[in-house]
This record gives sequence, structure tokens and C-alpha cells, in this order.
Amino acid sequence: MTPPRSAFGAPPQGGAASGPAEPVPRRLLGGATWRRIVPWAALLPMALTVLVGYLGTALWSLRVSMSSSRTFPSSDFVGLAQYERLFDNERWLLSLHNLAVYGVLFIAACMVIGFLLAVFIDQKVRFEGLLRTIFLYPYAMSFVATGLVWQWVLNPGDGLQRAVRQMGWNNFTFDWIIDQDKVIYTIVIATVWQASGLVMALMLAGLRGIDEEIWKASRIDGVPAWRVYVSIVLPMLAPTVATVFVLLFTGVVKVFDSVVSMTQGGPGTASDVPARFIMDHLFGRANIALASAGSMVLLLTVVALAAPLIYARSRKAEREASA
Repeated sequence: MTPPRSAFGAPPQGGAASGPAEPVPRRLLGGATWRRIVPWAALLPMALTVLVGYLGTALWSLRVSMSSSRTFPSSDFVGLAQYERLFDNERWLLSLHNLAVYGVLFIAACMVIGFLLAVFIDQKVRFEGLLRTIFLYPYAMSFVATGLVWQWVLNPGDGLQRAVRQMGWNNFTFDWIIDQDKVIYTIVIATVWQASGLVMALMLAGLRGIDEEIWKASRIDGVPAWRVYVSIVLPMLAPTVATVFVLLFTGVVKVFDSVVSMTQGGPGTASDVPARFIMDHLFGRANIALASAGSMVLLLTVVALAAPLIYARSRKAEREASA
């Protein structure tokens, strides 16, 4: 009598095999292959998003920027004519100037204030968790909502100026938001207030990674705390500082909602920025070719900054891996 076989084609343990062995089912084959395929399959949606949503649209915008498209895309080719028109446009040049002024002040102020807040919280102060939440909370709010609040605060007729005058200082004046020469600084004030908390959180994470022995040695040697921060801590925070700089720089390039909610680019075009110029020509003036040219200029600006940093980090990682 032939002994019963298991589900895998082998006789039960202790029984003698009779006849040829049955083949192993296909479902047991290729397990290692499936384990290699599944992670890549999980990354497929993100890869498609990058290829279609980012790279595809960037290439499409590049093609449109080299055409004479107006309301709808056209298939003609005009070379760099739209870029020449773009840099002959006084409003575009003004928006670039505003962006440069805004970017320098915004990045510098955010880094300094964020670092000082991180140093303050790193001193093991009381209510540290509450303070971190308070400093970081503005970043969680919508830039449109905070822009409207700051518009009211800086409005000469309703906000800070009126409040101070009601307290007795009748000659106090703070009308930057309606001053063409100073309106860009009001946007800096509002966005620095909102973004400094993020810088604080990133810098604080870096400070918490500093070896405590460094501080003990500096206290023994009598080195002032500011000298330790300048000569030792900040160089050790270089990767964090680079990350913060890239985040702030990309925020500068795409600044739009704060300007729209606070000033609408005014007075006149005094606070106009490239993103608003692009959106205005894309939807308001039906000139998608010129808008696409502007967007490509901004994209190339970000790539020109990010590419060297990414390359430097990859080279550093390779050197550390080979060491």
C-alpha cells in the first residue's frame, strides 16, 4: 500500500518513498525574487509622480517657453525670444530685484533668530516643550492667514500705528506697507516671524547632537561660550545649516501667498515677485509662453544652487563609505 503524501509531494516522515517524487509547486519558487521586486513596486507610484508630475511638466514648460503660445499652447518654435522679452520687461526685472532684497534679508534674519532661539532652548530652560510649540506654531499656519493678520497689524489706519497713537504718541508713524520703498520689508517681517520656528527646530536638533564633553572641556579651559559656538559648534552644524539654507532659499524663490495676501504686489508693483508675475501672465494676461519662460528661470535658479550641494553631499558620503 502506497503511504499518503504531504501537500508538497513528499511522503510523511518515517514513511518510505515509492514512485517518482512530485514537483515542488510553483508558488514556492522565486521567493527571493519577489522579496526584491516588492520594494521597487512600492516605489513605482512615487517614481511615476517624479517622472510625470515633475520632470514631465518641467520639459513641457520648457517647450512652451520656446513657442509663441498665448491662451493655448502652440507647436511653433521661436527659440529664446520669450526669454529676451522676459528680461526686457521692467516689471520682471523689478520683481527679481525685490526677490533679491527679500531673499537676503529673509534668509539672514531667519538663520540668526532661529539659531538664537535654538541656543536659548538648548539651555534646558523650564517649559521647554511649551516654548518649542509656541515658536514652531506660526510655521504650521497658512501663509495666507498670517499675511492677512499682518496686513491688519501694519495698516496705518487700523493696526500698530493707530494703537500707539491712542496711547499718547500722536506723532508715531509706521506706514511701511503703503510706502513703495519700504513695503518689501513688511513682507520680510511677516515671513521671518512665520519661518524662524522651523529654523529653530532644525538647529535645536543639531545642537542636541553635539557631544556634551565639548562643553565640559570648554568650561575647564575657561573658553567663552560665544567662542565655542563660533569656532566649534557652528562648523559641526554645517550639514544642518546647509539644509536650512536650501529650505529657506526654495521658500524665497516660490514666495507668492504672503505677497498676495498682504499687498497684492502693491503699491503699484513695488512688492511684486517673480511667482506673482508668472501667475498673472499665466491666468490674467493669457500669455503662457512668457509665464513658462519665467518659471524656467526660477527652476534653473534652484537647480544651480541645489545641484552643487547634492553633489558635495554624495561625494562626502562616498568618502565616508570607503574610509
